[in-house]
Amino acid sequence: MKIFQITLLFVFIVATGASAQQTLTLAEAVELARLQSVDAAVALNELKTAYWEYRTYRADLLPEVNFSATLPDYRKSYNLYQSEDGTYKYVRNNSLRVTGDVSIDQNIWLTGGKLSVNTSMQFVDPLNTPGANRYYMSVPVGVTLSQPIFAVNNMKWKRRIEPVRYKEAQAAYLENVETVTLKTIAYYFQLLLAKENLGIALQNKENADRIFEIAQARRKMGQISENELLQLKLSALKAASTLTKEQSALNGAMFRLRSFLGLSENDNIDPTIPDLLAYPVIDYQDVLAKALENNPFAQNIRRRQLEADYAVAQAKGAQREIDLFASVGYTGREQEFKTAYQNLMDYQIVQVGVKVPILDWGKRKGRVKVAESNREVIASRLKQEQMDFNQDIFLLVEQYNNQTEQLRIAGEADEIAQKRYNTSVESFMIGKINTLDLNDAQLSKDNARAKYVSEMHLYWY
Repeated sequence: MKIFQITLLFVFIVATGASAQQTLTLAEAVELARLQSVDAAVALNELKTAYWEYRTYRADLLPEVNFSATLPDYRKSYNLYQSEDGTYKYVRNNSLRVTGDVSIDQNIWLTGGKLSVNTSMQFVDPLNTPGANRYYMSVPVGVTLSQPIFAVNNMKWKRRIEPVRYKEAQAAYLENVETVTLKTIAYYFQLLLAKENLGIALQNKENADRIFEIAQARRKMGQISENELLQLKLSALKAASTLTKEQSALNGAMFRLRSFLGLSENDNIDPTIPDLLAYPVIDYQDVLAKALENNPFAQNIRRRQLEADYAVAQAKGAQREIDLFASVGYTGREQEFKTAYQNLMDYQIVQVGVKVPILDWGKRKGRVKVAESNREVIASRLKQEQMDFNQDIFLLVEQYNNQTEQLRIAGEADEIAQKRYNTSVESFMIGKINTLDLNDAQLSKDNARAKYVSEMHLYWY
């Protein structure tokens, strides 16, 4: 009865473990990784960041409406005042001010200036000051232009750089998604190889135990030596040790894939060897054209070139500074709000600021030379990176076109090695080969199977 209960418990545990086992194909693993892996989420958030940075740049090209106000500005203090006779005295200030301003600002990307149209109102109440009256001052409309003359046009350079940067981010997102696929393939085949190795280890242990039992019987009949028997016993112990090690390797590979896919620890994944698809032979020039169109490398090259040119333009623009500021409009000043917009007076303000270095010991010129030298360095690096990029694509195309044949050869070698091992086991049973030949056949079988799974990994990768 006790043995029966233990047997039922064992069957229940096995059945429970089997129910938690789920077969997961390579395509399903890739889909899970793209949907819920941490790497996929990071890639998506990086694309969102780039999108909002691009939206911010686009917003700089559009008119911006701003409202500013001080509600209220109350002051009770003493201010130093100089009379007409030159004497000083402190004057009490007890006032309430309220100001409001609405402006429409537009960056001028063609010239790098800024144009603003504004309207404002200011109210001042002296608050208990004898003989003082409160006033309203209005600016119904005012137009202001601020324009740097020789400085670098930042908006113009942004119009060149930011679209390229956003295209680079979009291409980088696609590349990151494919990187998630590559990681999934690597983890999946690590688990698949661990599963195959565990199966090999289990088969080897069963065969080693069976061969050792037969060898014990043959030793009693004097057909083999004591040395051969001990060697077979060591082989059985080694097979048992290898089985334990491969079980741990399987658990580790399953944990890595499960963690990457965002699955729970209760999910036991059973990988399957994917069906082989017949892919066409590809041409280097076609692949290179596609890579330059879709890979972020091409946009990265263009962006870094533009940024190097931008740095030179900034250094040259900082050699001298001339800024133009002009403001025109109308204003009114009355004691009543409704009359503050009557009897308007015009106003004009024109300012030209100049800052030209007379003696800077070549500092600004040096900055220009540094920027130009950096641009030359970047150009040389980009040229080398372009050559390396093309070479990498060429090698990938060659490996891709040869991998199908490599996989076919590895599969055929795996079948032959397995048949040789089975034949060697049968030959050893009847005493036609020794233990060295049997161990060699087993090692060849194990290596051929691992080589086949490895070549399949490279094929899909």
